[in-house]
Amino acid sequence: MADFRVVVSDSKSKLAHQVAVTGPAANKLIGKNIGDVVSGDITGMAGYTLKLTGGTDKDGFAMRPDLPGPARRKILVAGGVGYIPPDEGVKTRKAMRGKEISSDISQINTVIVEYGQKPMSEIFVKKEGEEGKKEKTKTRR
Repeated sequence: MADFRVVVSDSKSKLAHQVAVTGPAANKLIGKNIGDVVSGDITGMAGYTLKLTGGTDKDGFAMRPDLPGPARRKILVAGGVGYIPPDEGVKTRKAMRGKEISSDISQINTVIVEYGQKPMSEIFVKKEGEEGKKEKTKTRR
């Protein structure tokens, strides 16, 4: 059984929400490719339509939309997803994951294409303690 973290990005509110997807809903994502459009019912967002934009596998290797299949491969890259060259024209060999979702993927990135009737603020309700919560940091002297 596959378990995924699906990150849903909302371009209107500029917010992203993380949803854990397990069981039969997660199995519906296996075999889909980057760029495919799926129903929001998978993430509990009835009426929404989501476009798959990328993701990472269990070891943190990025998925690449121009690499076919689900396997991890070492490819020569000069830029794009997963690599920013230090200087112009610099290429390097990096391990990347293909564009097909398999059970080895842990995070899937999506963006909302069509909105449903229920607003995002009602689907993802903030908990009471989250609004004014700030992290305490220790300073060394």
